[in-house]
Amino acid sequence: MSEFGHLLVTGAAGAIGSALAHALAKRYPNATLTLVDVDATRLGDATHALGHRAAAACWDLSEPNALAAQLRDAVEARGPVDILVNCAGIMEVQRLSTMPWDTASKVLTVDLVSPLRLMQLVVPDMAERGSGIVINVSSLAGVTPLRGCSYYGAAKAGLAQASEIARMELGAQGVQVLTVYPGPVSSDLERRARDQYRPSAARERIPTGTPTGLAAAVIRALDRGAPRVVYPQLFAPARHVPTLSAKVSEWLGPEPTL
Repeated sequence: MSEFGHLLVTGAAGAIGSALAHALAKRYPNATLTLVDVDATRLGDATHALGHRAAAACWDLSEPNALAAQLRDAVEARGPVDILVNCAGIMEVQRLSTMPWDTASKVLTVDLVSPLRLMQLVVPDMAERGSGIVINVSSLAGVTPLRGCSYYGAAKAGLAQASEIARMELGAQGVQVLTVYPGPVSSDLERRARDQYRPSAARERIPTGTPTGLAAAVIRALDRGAPRVVYPQLFAPARHVPTLSAKVSEWLGPEPTL
């Protein structure tokens, strides 16, 4: 695999984003990293953990119109982006009929609009150079319908579809696009989402993966040139047999508290 010079990871202060940043930093030991997150304190900790190779960029992905100027600053400081990791995301579990529009709009913007904007900004240069990687962290919630996830599911489904299409369009130009479909993975986002469901056997017993396990699966997929990752692996049928997973979710899926 080619050596790369500049990796940009959004959501880098979160459990999954941080694990991906560490795994990629190890895989590309000569690369510099731009770590993006809205949480300045946790972002500082994540950047410090990676040492002098990493720089913090406190961006708010709910404001996509600011991304072009912010990205330009990062490119001027560390060169063109060779690997873009769209990992930032927010999840609010609430029924369609009760979700405030401000909340719904923010979910759609952070989880779909801003990742698409970042791809639109970095991909033309990757294609011109004939080299680059885009890693889009979607979710199995974009494949399997879950109560309370109308907007989150819509955003993640949209990101997954755009990512799969980008892979078809960009492969011949030397740009690798990997779509990641996590199921439950231990993180603040996962714990908060679980707490937004009513207590049930399904809520309490659903298997949960680890951020480092997911990051390792992503690295293996990159090395193989695989188009997508489902993690934990036991959830693979949800991606490959969506009608069955939808039925299971309808029968056994937990109910949101709101």
